[in-house]
Amino acid sequence: MKSKIEKELLDTMHKNPANWRGVFYFNRKDPRLTVPKITSTGWTFNFACPWSYALIVAIILIIIASQYFV
Repeated sequence: MKSKIEKELLDTMHKNPANWRGVFYFNRKDPRLTVPKITSTGWTFNFACPWSYALIVAIILIIIASQYFV
């Protein structure tokens, strides 16, 4: 379980407007793959994390494969 200090640090980084590029969250210091959105409910990817791009490509490939094989 994360410590209270670590949670506060992640929340501070998340709320910093410099880490948001429009609707996209980009923070190399934040280790999380997904982060909660500020303005609405839901989650978004941390686009500084390389796993977010791998996950997006995998989702696109699954969609293309499902259309091709169905």
